[in-house]
Amino acid sequence: MKRYSAATLFASVVLVTPALADDAALRETAKDFFEPIPLQAPTLENNVITRDRVDLGAKLFFDPRMSKSGLFSCQSCHNVGIGGVDGLETSVGHGWQAGPRNAPTMLNAVFNVAQFWDGRAPDLAEQAKGPVQAGVEMNNTPDNVVATLKSMPGYVEGFDAAFPGQPDPISFDNFALAIEAFEATLITPNSRFDQFLMGEDGALTDQEKNGLQLFVDTGCASCHGGINFGGQDYYPFGVVEKPGANVLPEGDKGRFAVSETADDEYVFRAAPLRNIAITAPYFHSGKVWDLKEAVSIMANSQLGAELSEAEVDDITAFLTTLTGEQPEVVHPTLPVRTSTTPLPAPM
Repeated sequence: MKRYSAATLFASVVLVTPALADDAALRETAKDFFEPIPLQAPTLENNVITRDRVDLGAKLFFDPRMSKSGLFSCQSCHNVGIGGVDGLETSVGHGWQAGPRNAPTMLNAVFNVAQFWDGRAPDLAEQAKGPVQAGVEMNNTPDNVVATLKSMPGYVEGFDAAFPGQPDPISFDNFALAIEAFEATLITPNSRFDQFLMGEDGALTDQEKNGLQLFVDTGCASCHGGINFGGQDYYPFGVVEKPGANVLPEGDKGRFAVSETADDEYVFRAAPLRNIAITAPYFHSGKVWDLKEAVSIMANSQLGAELSEAEVDDITAFLTTLTGEQPEVVHPTLPVRTSTTPLPAPM
């Protein structure tokens, strides 16, 4: 990974500033690292996106009865109205327990190589199964979820429509596939950066363009590239210098818990930066609430770069251009429970 001293960084800013008028050159540089968010949901490898499946998935996403207590839904921690997060350091779940990590956004999560900070789920369907069963989150079981769904005629009809031709469509696997189909539609196209990337010269200010150039030149794009500005690979948190324990808790060794490989200690999936300006707090610990502070920490810890205040301001300004059009989701009317629906359990 390329390293820069503070003096080199300053010199690079002086050198590139006159070239910022050449939007075409900057755009071509950006295209080497990034892609725009498409206007439509992508094709899923092991699933199909149909209207019936998406509508069913939306109901399941918003239904708190998928939790053992009847209080927590996917929406609780991944609120689509506030950037797909809950705005907490770590989420609150069953028994009012605080989870171990900050809830990552579900917006554009379909573009990530894997899900969760440690990448333990290969896709959104597998991810959907995790929180439902986690004792610190929804604390439910697959059998109880299926029993709950089968007790409501509205869900029986919904699964029949979403999984036509299957002899027993209500299953925990299909529950997850429906949620995945819905979540795959939660994308945020047409950010100002995407407009610039697709040819709109006036989409970015000079400061934002300077921030984009710095983002590439300092090495940020080497980890935070691709369509989602990250989410594609795993890196140690603290390549050059580990941040303090308040940012990097000693007890959380990241991907090591998945691979049990020593090289994966304190290794995490690079956080996607799409919509980063509206998804505070930051990092897996959720300890940093200011985006400028997060930029400074990453420059020091990952790149060994001491950025000036002006450079941090420019990169931060650029990151605000990654906020795209937010999905407008109408809260669905949920199926009515019956006398056979399992009762919520006390916490």
